[in-house]
Amino acid sequence: MGLGSLNTVSLAEAREEAEQARRLLRHGVDPIEARKAERYKNQVEAATTMSFKACAESYIAAHSAGWRNIKHVAQWRSTLSTYVFSVFGHLPVQSIDTGLVMQVLEPIWATKTETASRIRGRVEAILDWAAARKFREGENPARWKGHLENLLPKRTSVRKVKHHAALPYDQIGCFMAFLRKQEGVSARGLEFLILTAARTSEVIGAKWSEVNFDDAVWVIPGDRIKGGKDHRVPLTAASLSVLSEMKSIAQSEFVFPGWKRNRPLSNMAFLQLLKRMERSDLTVHGFRSSFRDWTSERTNFLREVAEMALAHTIPDKVEAAYRRGDLFDKRRKLMGAWAEFCAVEQPATGLAVNVVSIG
Repeated sequence: MGLGSLNTVSLAEAREEAEQARRLLRHGVDPIEARKAERYKNQVEAATTMSFKACAESYIAAHSAGWRNIKHVAQWRSTLSTYVFSVFGHLPVQSIDTGLVMQVLEPIWATKTETASRIRGRVEAILDWAAARKFREGENPARWKGHLENLLPKRTSVRKVKHHAALPYDQIGCFMAFLRKQEGVSARGLEFLILTAARTSEVIGAKWSEVNFDDAVWVIPGDRIKGGKDHRVPLTAASLSVLSEMKSIAQSEFVFPGWKRNRPLSNMAFLQLLKRMERSDLTVHGFRSSFRDWTSERTNFLREVAEMALAHTIPDKVEAAYRRGDLFDKRRKLMGAWAEFCAVEQPATGLAVNVVSIG
């Protein structure tokens, strides 16, 4: 049994190792096989010991293909790089404990609550992945329920959720009249957004191939919508009028083209328009709230019809499993009533009058 070169092993060390080998032999253990087993054990430990950063990259690579929005990948990497990797990214994932997680979360929990909450969820997911791959054992130190909820205040008690500033629905007619006096692609895009109760990303990304003038329907592909499924939007005479105006100046595949060739409007275009209209108090997303409030307070349409018009996903999985249709005919009536309401300058009374019948 060789013990090593004379250049690296001293005589005293050789005598000590030889004695250890003889001791193993006295106990019926082959010292050469024991040394091989120890080397194999070390190799296995080295192969199965991954840093938290390596686990994070592997997790992102494994799940990114299933994420609807490609921006998620950049957001994950950005937040982890900014707040997590500097604290324990280089450490073995097995060594991550509650103290390390708290070092990341505590400094930003009160000032950047939403970001901190997302980071906590991402760290928890990565540690669960590492446990499933046998890179770590034990409880997840980033879990909220029954653990971090005892160490950190609830998000709602730290910072109240800010809702999107919405225009009261009884002012929508006056706003639309003012909006229709504005010139430019942004103005027509915002008008179309309000009439269809769609999201900013859905409108600025709209393509002519998605519009069927004959059937008066706009089909938003699933890869461009929050719910992940194709969504049919019934088009009213008012929304078709906007599209016809844009069709007359069409210069690319996008319905609402931007300044750059073959590019859509910027996602800030509508906000800039509101600023020029001196309505910086409003948000674009808030018009969806205006539509929802109007539906609830001024019409007899069922809640399900309004939710489907907003392309909201059904949180109840059982209900979602039984929901086959998209209530399209009822939604066409709803959007027609909404277009009519948007065309009338209502007195700003705020009273629930002139209830629209579903017919």
